[in-house]
Amino acid sequence: MWTQEKIHALVQEQNRFFRSGKTLPVPFRLRQLARLRQAVLKYREKLTEALCEDLGRCKAEAYLLDIGVLLSEIAEAQKGLRKWAKPELKFSGIQCFPSVYTKIYKMPYGTALIISPFNFPVLLTLGVLTACIAGGNTAVLKTSSKSVHCTAVMQQMLSEIYPQKYVALVDGGHDTADLCLAERFDKIFYTGSPKVGVHVMQMAAKNLTPVALELGGETGNWCIVRKDADIRDAARKIAFMKLCNSGQICININQAAVAEEIAEPFLDALKQEFIRQIGPDPVHNPEYPHLISDAAYKRCAAEAEQYRDRIVFGGNGDPVSRKYAPTVIYPVRTDEAIVQHELFSPLLPVVPYPDAEIDALTELIASREHGLALYVFTKNRRWAEKLMSSQQYGGGCVNEVCLHLMVKGAPFGGTGHSGMGAYHGEWGFREFTHPSTVLYGSTHFNLSLREHPYSGKGAWKERILEKLER
Repeated sequence: MWTQEKIHALVQEQNRFFRSGKTLPVPFRLRQLARLRQAVLKYREKLTEALCEDLGRCKAEAYLLDIGVLLSEIAEAQKGLRKWAKPELKFSGIQCFPSVYTKIYKMPYGTALIISPFNFPVLLTLGVLTACIAGGNTAVLKTSSKSVHCTAVMQQMLSEIYPQKYVALVDGGHDTADLCLAERFDKIFYTGSPKVGVHVMQMAAKNLTPVALELGGETGNWCIVRKDADIRDAARKIAFMKLCNSGQICININQAAVAEEIAEPFLDALKQEFIRQIGPDPVHNPEYPHLISDAAYKRCAAEAEQYRDRIVFGGNGDPVSRKYAPTVIYPVRTDEAIVQHELFSPLLPVVPYPDAEIDALTELIASREHGLALYVFTKNRRWAEKLMSSQQYGGGCVNEVCLHLMVKGAPFGGTGHSGMGAYHGEWGFREFTHPSTVLYGSTHFNLSLREHPYSGKGAWKERILEKLER
């Protein structure tokens, strides 16, 4: 049982270890990343079993969504760390003469708090830890109380490879998270809901602690299917997205806006794709994941029941296994409650709109809270590029779903109610380091331009400065 005293002692111990300077050398960080990778490989089967227990993931999906992506993330950090951590050299500029060069050091923040969610309990804990270690920090990990099996395996795994003064995993519920937030950390990284994100920022503000937030978005992520889209291709990818982790993904499609000109054939194709990919009875398919808790199942079932008369596919579940079938609700208006909050479930509201009124639809989307993802299906590449380069959202795809998350060297993060900050690869390293600019001066040939007097005998200085600083 974690108490305030125990957590305080842990943070102080990590602070002392960080101040010892042992985490700073790049070779040390690379050794720790190698140990993490080896541990993930060693515990791969146990992690897979834990993901099955917590979320009903099959072996392939466990690797696809958590373990495989994590291993790739660690490998990218191992490959790029020496380059990322190398100080940048800048010419100081003539106005700084006689200084010739300035260095920008990538300095770790210190002791970091990483609060991870239940939906990707391995990736969103150890993937963030990867960036934290690469940056040269120590870490306290607070995992979700809902994914207890994954927490137990990760706790065992991490305790084998790291001392608590370097990396420690703290389990427990919201009370334990608040005990952690009451401490003074040097960096906080939170993944979860916007509501809790506000609370995290409020607690962090007391110590002016820098925060990174990865949030799902208050009003969910939109997918737009225009009338010129490849209907079968769009249906295939959208069906995959809603089946994945039973909809419990922060970048999932919350609602699909489909041009009314193609709405009926799209719905037919979507139904066919659900059946092709998961079978006619997904609730009893062992490959189909379940919802994380009884409470999550009840919320999903209750919301579906409110739209029972408009369910065109699915609408059934099993409270014992907590599996709820992928459920398509049609038609849904843009002003209805179900498209104004994040669902985090296998429900898919479909909003018909006249394709000629696409501008009005995108304006409506822009007026709501920024999503973490935006997806569009269309053959009009020029329109797609204009939209994707003018809307505000975390990231997205054109004629694809979710794969932007897997692009190496590309940042992942949200804006506004979908978060702040970014990570993955070098962007994660940047998130856990602070750029410190240091100018190296000279004791010779110093000019008196910056020194008094500025008038009388020194009136010439202003004219010289104007020329130098143009």
